[in-house]
Amino acid sequence: MNSRTELLLGKEAMERMAEVRVILFGVGGVGSWCAESLVRSGIRHLTIVDSDCVSQTNINRQLMALHSTVGQPKVEVLRQRLLDINPQADITALQKIYSAETSADFHLEQYDYIIDAIDSLENKAQLLLTACHTEAQVVAAMGAALKLDPQKIRVAEFWKVKGCPLARALRQRFKRKKEFPAKKFLCVYSDEVLPNRGTYSVIDTDTWTQRKAQVNGTVCHAVAIFGFTLASMVIKDIYYQST
Repeated sequence: MNSRTELLLGKEAMERMAEVRVILFGVGGVGSWCAESLVRSGIRHLTIVDSDCVSQTNINRQLMALHSTVGQPKVEVLRQRLLDINPQADITALQKIYSAETSADFHLEQYDYIIDAIDSLENKAQLLLTACHTEAQVVAAMGAALKLDPQKIRVAEFWKVKGCPLARALRQRFKRKKEFPAKKFLCVYSDEVLPNRGTYSVIDTDTWTQRKAQVNGTVCHAVAIFGFTLASMVIKDIYYQST
């Protein structure tokens, strides 16, 4: 299955990718594409975490969002797709919310890579604080909404991210609470912030959207590139450790 990938990365990197344990929080517009890339590249042990179900408002940008999957748990639909890509993969689907109250349930110390693609500011901050106390490599997505230009998407260490409202809000929260991540970690972000030009109304039972204070516009190619970039950070780290 991965002969073309092994041709580029080499046998040692492929063996390492088959061994590492990865957990991905959030399989929406960013996380779903990240998961796809990881499994297609050779990651075999992947845990995907998301509490939501597919809604009609997801169809414009989320990998597993189809008219035929509306109403189904995102992690379950995505798990079936990932197993169809690699039936030998070990895919664990957890339909749960990550929060301060549930943090211990995820046993983050068991993973080699922790990927943050969470939308909620509070839960995102909690995950980053907790994950950075483990030995795992941590990578995170900053805000992917209101982006259109793929050439403005880049990677930087969290404290060096510029022009991203979500990164700024996270830093303000850490400073206000005087709690800081215990180590550095890389983020994918864009300093492009376009205005919403249209109007929006919830047209279905999208409970997660209904809980949001504000809904911002998104396009598929931007959130997918965020997700692919997250996956690339993991794959590149394995590659360079294997050379």
